[in-house]
Amino acid sequence: MFASFKAYFSDISYKGNLYFVALRRLFIIMLIFSLCRLLFLLFNLDFYPHLTTGGVLKMFLGGLRFDTTAVLYTNLLYITCYLIPFQFRYNEGYQKVLKYLFFVTNGIAIGANCADFAYFRFTLRRTTATVFSEFKNEENFGSLIPQFIADYWYIVLIWLALIAVVVLFYGKIRKPIIRKNFNDQLVYFLNGLVLMLISVTLIVGGLRGGFRHSTRPITLSNAGQYVKEPLEIAIVLNTPFAIYKTLEIESFKRINYFSDDDLEKIYSPVHHPVVADTMKRDNVVIFILESFGREYIESYNKHLLAEGYQGFTPFLDSIIGNGLFFKYSFANGRKSIDAMPSIIASIPMMVEPYITTSYSGNEINSIASILGEEGYHTSFFHGAPNGSMGFQAFSNVAGFREYYGMNEYPHSGGFDGMWGIWDEEFFQFFADKLNDFPQPFCTAIFSVSSHHPFKVPKRYEGVFSEGTLPIHKCIAYTDYSLRLFFEKVSAMPWFQNTLFVFTADHANQSFYPEYKTLAGGFSVPVVFYKPDGSLQCEVNDLAQQIDIMPTILGYLGYSKPFLAFGQNLFDESQSRIVMNYSNGAYNLFQNDYLLIFNGSETIGLYNFKTDKILSNNLLGTMPEVEQNMVLKIKAIIQQYNNRMIDNKLTLN
Repeated sequence: MFASFKAYFSDISYKGNLYFVALRRLFIIMLIFSLCRLLFLLFNLDFYPHLTTGGVLKMFLGGLRFDTTAVLYTNLLYITCYLIPFQFRYNEGYQKVLKYLFFVTNGIAIGANCADFAYFRFTLRRTTATVFSEFKNEENFGSLIPQFIADYWYIVLIWLALIAVVVLFYGKIRKPIIRKNFNDQLVYFLNGLVLMLISVTLIVGGLRGGFRHSTRPITLSNAGQYVKEPLEIAIVLNTPFAIYKTLEIESFKRINYFSDDDLEKIYSPVHHPVVADTMKRDNVVIFILESFGREYIESYNKHLLAEGYQGFTPFLDSIIGNGLFFKYSFANGRKSIDAMPSIIASIPMMVEPYITTSYSGNEINSIASILGEEGYHTSFFHGAPNGSMGFQAFSNVAGFREYYGMNEYPHSGGFDGMWGIWDEEFFQFFADKLNDFPQPFCTAIFSVSSHHPFKVPKRYEGVFSEGTLPIHKCIAYTDYSLRLFFEKVSAMPWFQNTLFVFTADHANQSFYPEYKTLAGGFSVPVVFYKPDGSLQCEVNDLAQQIDIMPTILGYLGYSKPFLAFGQNLFDESQSRIVMNYSNGAYNLFQNDYLLIFNGSETIGLYNFKTDKILSNNLLGTMPEVEQNMVLKIKAIIQQYNNRMIDNKLTLN
């Protein structure tokens, strides 16, 4: 048996080896996909007048990630048939079936790429799975295909030529053969099983876009890290990938609850600031603290002290005591990828995280793009491996000119073994970089350490209170890292002239019942701090992540119109609201009430301030309150969906 094992693996480099044959055939498709990207660019070159050679090279190399995923998805059945560890897979009839399966599946995928050579000009984005719903009710769909062939015959010819190339090179690759002396069926099966498991592991990594623990499955938005303009995302992507990644996503539907005039009266995301004499040139530093729910912060929970409440953020509490904070502040989503668009670009999570939708290539304005146009130096920091969570991609699309991740961290050590650089070390690096930046600057940093598996550096084991939840010691550690950061930067020349903003991406583990509710699950801090104490105030009102961008602009006295779904919290004339989405329903907080609306009817109404565990559904008892809130949430949904579909997230 051992001799058979040795014979099997000694044959692994043989050119007729089944696995190498499959890899060579898949490599043909990878080359075809790259050729399709080139043809796509050539057909639509007039949309990209500012391309550079370096930029194109970066996009083409980045596109290989998306091609790998798309090719693997396209050929999953083909690969599965190859991995079955039985000798009948060498039979001529079996190989012939696989050959035609390969031609058909890849032919369809290549055809999808080719179709976008022309269709892109109408949509300005790669075709997604929504194309199926868009045309499902077309009674003349059968005549559309012949018309497309007639109008774009040259694209059909290109498609047929590419298929011919695949057929030609497929035939030139030698068929897989098995060694004649390899007759031990059991050993053959065991060898094949081992290689199948190895292959499956590699395939999963290819489908996800990487192997790191912190890597989220690759999505359309990840293409943003390779481009300078959102429209360029279409170059990086390929059409099969865009379709596969949107098959399971509920697409936005155009909403017509109100006429355009009535809609603008009820709710509009367009901001027309009061013209200021001069705009402040204060620096802006935004801290997005991983998992820092309000539950962990004593300043928000004094009502729980009698129950033995313990906070874990003594330094952040000292900041809050000298800053402006809102007692009822919320996140607009429950995941880190929800937080980035909300905080940076005032785009809430509605139905699906913005950066995973087919509209993630839309033109947007953000705190970085707006202040960048005003001469601010802009940068984003995240101590995780570059590309993690898609933050690098989104920060690039949002207009941050510089990105600092684990790749840019200059020191050896400091890696926590899971997510990135420990907060203490990365915050110190952050401080040093800020001191080198020209003023004014606008920067944001996303922390990493207060995350599962909830560990702290070994030197701090036993130092911070364990609390009642595993995350508590991590919150305390990050808070301590903040203290060290401020001790360092307080002596720097730019410190006094800086607005600091603190929030969290989302809440996390909860101990108290009020934080285990629909409202409590979105509870995060929203804090504005100026070192001179000029913003010291506790506001007994609502705030949300999407308010951060317009509030910063309001504080600075920015006077140009812009689009943001949040509100300027310094503008007391506006009625405070909070919006988020959970479990198929839209949530609207207004005044003392939380309304839950499923898109067609109200399913809940609660006084979230007095009924902290949301046990008393007031549905039907307050018709005027309910009616006003339903009008508001419907207007928000209509503005959001229609602007997303029409690519009207800016005023350009």
